Amino acid sequence: ELSQETKSDSKETLFTINHEAAKFYQENLISKNGLACLEYLQERGVDKKTADQFQVGASPNTGDALKSHLETLGFDIQDAVAAGLLRTNPDGQIRDFFWGRLMFPIHDRRGRIAGFGGRTLDGSNPKYINTAATSVFDKKSILYGLDKSVDSIRKQDTAIIVEGYMDVITAHEHGYQNVVASMGTALTENQVSLLRTRAPRVVLALDADAAGQQAMLRSLRTSWQLLGGTMQDARGRARSDMKLRSG
Repeated sequence: ELSQETKSDSKETLFTINHEAAKFYQENLISKNGLACLEYLQERGVDKKTADQFQVGASPNTGDALKSHLETLGFDIQDAVAAGLLRTNPDGQIRDFFWGRLMFPIHDRRGRIAGFGGRTLDGSNPKYINTAATSVFDKKSILYGLDKSVDSIRKQDTAIIVEGYMDVITAHEHGYQNVVASMGTALTENQVSLLRTRAPRVVLALDADAAGQQAMLRSLRTSWQLLGGTMQDARGRARSDMKLRSG
């Protein structure tokens, strides 16, 4: 008997696989294989409670540990490839996409794990890699930490946007719960749209290096065009007072 899998069912499968991968990475973090990642978190002042809250983990450096784990759980390997957790090498072998990295699960606004970010700790490049675009993950349409920040953002009428995962985690640990991250890129229209109904005030707190300055300028252009009217209404002023000036 043939059955047709719906798009919704397919997406739920990817969310489920991502959830199991996050649990696997978390368990690896507290094992001897995750010692370097654990020490890095301790050096950055991240305590266990905060690490658990954000489900921070560590990917093994063997290259096939997650694949074996998912196979043991009965998952279809092709679904794991579709989730961006595994990749097919030129020789046809299927291997882990993330290995030997500090892992940051990336949740969508509903709190589901849509993808991952991985940071290398041995100085190799690229320093950060993300899950490739999938049917449930689009880096340009997600703000890291929004699922944990939305209540505070609404309460304070302010969203603070930083660049990276550790920036968000550190801020939350020190009581700044309305902080989210654009994940190292300039704000996109989709990201701004996630905030426009939640925060009449947006604060950009990007890095001060050259890349951060460029991201700041691009973010200002995007957010001004999309949020200008909304913020103006919130202040009770006429829209005509705010004009987008060229340059």
